[in-house]
Order: sequence, then C-alpha cells, then structure tokens
Amino acid sequence: MPDNSSDKLAKAFGKKEKVLNFTSNTYHLTRPKKVGAVMEMIRECQPTAFEEWEKFYFEKAFTKTKKPIKVTKESLDELGERLYEKITEVVIPEWSEAFKKITLQDCIDYIYEVTLVRTYNGFLLEKSVINDNLAKLFPDVEFEESDSDLDHSGDIDYVGKVGEYAFGIQIKPTTARSNFGNYSISDRMSANFEEFEEEYGGKVFIIFSAKVGNKKEILNKEVIEEIKKEIERLKNL
Repeated sequence: MPDNSSDKLAKAFGKKEKVLNFTSNTYHLTRPKKVGAVMEMIRECQPTAFEEWEKFYFEKAFTKTKKPIKVTKESLDELGERLYEKITEVVIPEWSEAFKKITLQDCIDYIYEVTLVRTYNGFLLEKSVINDNLAKLFPDVEFEESDSDLDHSGDIDYVGKVGEYAFGIQIKPTTARSNFGNYSISDRMSANFEEFEEEYGGKVFIIFSAKVGNKKEILNKEVIEEIKKEIERLKNL
C-alpha cells in the first residue's frame, strides 16, 4: 500500500487552473502521444512514494507515437513552454474578443441548445449509427444502449452482446471534413476501456459519425473490420 504520509502535494493553481486545463486539453499537451501512457505506467510501477514514481517515469516513459521518443524533464519543460505560447498568443486574444462580444441572448440560446437541440441531435446520431449501420452489418449481435452501470463517465454509449460477452461502442459526432485521424484518447478513457474489457471480455471501439448528404455515416470505416474481428474472437472464447 502507498505510504500516504509521503504524499506529493499537488500544486494549487487557483483561478489559473481552468485556463491551463482548457489550453492543455485543446492542444493535447498531456496526451499519451506527448507524455506517454501515464496511468498505465503508474499501475505497472505501483509506487509507494512519489520519488519512486518519478524515477520510474523518467526511466521508462516514451511518447505513444509511431516512432516513440524518450520523455525527459526537458521535454516536459518544452511542453510547458508551448502551453504558455498557446495561452498568450492564441487563447487570451480569442477569449478577450469573445468576452467583448458575448451577450445575454447568447447565454440563453446556448443553454437551450446544449440541453435540448444538441442532446436530440446526438441521440438521433447514435440511433442511426447503430440501427442504420452496425445492426444491419452484424445482425447476430444484440446492440443495447449502455445503462448507468456501463456508462463509465460517458465513455461507452452502446454495448454489442456476443453470447455471454460484450464489446463497447463510443460514438463521437463530428463533421465530414474533420481530421479525426490524430484523435487520441485520454488516460482516463483508456483506463475505463480497460476496465470494461476486463469485466465484459470485449474491446471498446470509437466511431466517428457525421451527416453526409441526407445520411448519417461512419467516417472511420476501418473500424467496421475491427469490430468484425472482435465479434469472431468473442464467439470463439
């Protein structure tokens, strides 16, 4: 068990936290492609003190890229410098302009849109991906909306049942021209996907979908073949 008496106290950034968090997430500065799969690594390390984890990380960490690059204190410092550049050169100017133009009506409209319109559109998109695509491609699979126990912080929208096993589906709405090829999941999502696989036996697949013409289509069509292979694997367990 970790020795709580030697906890490394996290630095409090106060009101700056929201800006730092927003910018870091927007520009993927703490994703596995930049800093390695930290949750996976810390589980492998099982540290009992922060110093043990820090030493392990800098010895083992590599970026999750096609050509992995060693993560060092210097490379983390460089990411911090990029974060500062994005905040000062992009985020502050853009937000300052938005603050000047935002109106009461914008706020009223936004709450309505997010609560009703976007929820409805997302609901229809999910239904279309399953009913008009996956259910027709894989008629032997029973697709169900995930319940609260399977939701995993919103990371899994549907489950596909194959006998006593199941695989997960996350549906991400996007535009037909979006560059989803560079999308990388967060460590939190990766942990949730691993938890799902351990419990239900099947992997979790992310589907990017958008309205193309009058139809809602799956954009990353290669995922269909991946799902097909997973169904066959589960059938043979």
